[in-house]
Amino acid sequence: MDTARYKAFLAAVETGSFAAAAKQMDYTVSGVSQLVAALEKELGFPLLLRSRHGVTLSPNGERILPLARQLLAEEKRIAELSSEIRGLLTGSLNIAAYSSVATHWLPQVIGRFQRDYPQIKIHLREGIRQEVTAWLDDGTADIGFLSYQEPMPYDWIPLSDDEMVAAVPPDHDLAPNGPYPLSRCQKETVIMPALGKDDDVLHLLKKNNLQPRIGYTTLENNAAISMVEEGLGICIMNRLITRKRVTSAVLLPLDPPASITLGIAVLPGNAASPAVRKFAQYALAITTHRPITG
Repeated sequence: MDTARYKAFLAAVETGSFAAAAKQMDYTVSGVSQLVAALEKELGFPLLLRSRHGVTLSPNGERILPLARQLLAEEKRIAELSSEIRGLLTGSLNIAAYSSVATHWLPQVIGRFQRDYPQIKIHLREGIRQEVTAWLDDGTADIGFLSYQEPMPYDWIPLSDDEMVAAVPPDHDLAPNGPYPLSRCQKETVIMPALGKDDDVLHLLKKNNLQPRIGYTTLENNAAISMVEEGLGICIMNRLITRKRVTSAVLLPLDPPASITLGIAVLPGNAASPAVRKFAQYALAITTHRPITG
């Protein structure tokens, strides 16, 4: 089956224009436009709405999009399985991960993996938990690195427990040793990264029936830590986030103690490609300091 038309459709959706899609696919603009038009003619309805600002999905295009992604994912898995049968491992690997994992764990994993399998092209994107799971669900990502929470609809490989801590200013009355009573977050100013949508923090607060006194929200963890160091408030986060980022803030254990489990999520059953399974094997070995086998 010739899937070039579906690839052009998906590239146009992801980039927002035929010009950007052509650059991504190394096609001409007219070539991409013709491929999409041919697909629309075959299906019998428009998939994209064209304007001078670019392209957007039509209502029918929105219905076709997840099936197109599924089709291309299956094509990719067939190609990778065929390569594995022939004794090769080729293709591409789309990884989604927390920014802390992408910063502190994955460079070493990717470096070692690429030395052994240089023919596999790797794409890495970072996001909060909701983004990582969304990318797994819609097929944008083949493998995810995130924290464990119920329900877990993926095959799960735990890697490491990571302590939740309170980052406080250096002159905070509980510094330097703590612990930080979690209930205090209802009384003093709290800085919330991820625009207040950090699922791990929200889950912890909900579990303890707490409503924090949120004074600021930030997109990036770096900004939240800098604001803590300026005395603007406190921030709750997992310890891996703080690695190599803290200058003067003090990290205090929580009372009651709390942690998250970081690990690997892949599509259930046999849906994961050979490249995904092999990368998961490398990640498990390297992050848990075990030898790589197989």
